[in-house]
Amino acid sequence: MQEDKTVAQNRKARHDYTILSSMEVGLVLFGTEIKSLRAGQVNLKDGYASIEKGELWLWNVHISPYEAGTIYNKDPLRPRKLLAHKLEILRLQQKIKEKGLTLVPLKIYIKNGKKAKLELGVARGKQLQDKRDAMAERDSKRDIARAMKQSKSREF
Repeated sequence: MQEDKTVAQNRKARHDYTILSSMEVGLVLFGTEIKSLRAGQVNLKDGYASIEKGELWLWNVHISPYEAGTIYNKDPLRPRKLLAHKLEILRLQQKIKEKGLTLVPLKIYIKNGKKAKLELGVARGKQLQDKRDAMAERDSKRDIARAMKQSKSREF
């Protein structure tokens, strides 16, 4: 059993949004797109997902055209269908009806060396003060860890 290989992460999503829950969905890709994805030529930064006519779609995710590809390369920013069970899609639809909730791609990875999967998060946007609080908390944790490390080195 192979380990999952992370291809791309959306670090900006964790900074800009509070992730309430996440789920794994499949991606519908064409041949040259999966080759670009395996090469790490993907950008999730401005991506989002939406539900249209009972189907889950991924928008604004840039998968670069495959270098060795020919006429079979697809548009890098085309909408891509996401694969999930109908019941999961209905649950997501109920969640995002709440004010301020959105679907954000968090990570794309290759599962078992074969299939491309996307971690999709249900998120609520952070206010500027929330972002400042998160940065202050992260800085304080870093300072505490640094102080603990220095105190351990002084003991010996």
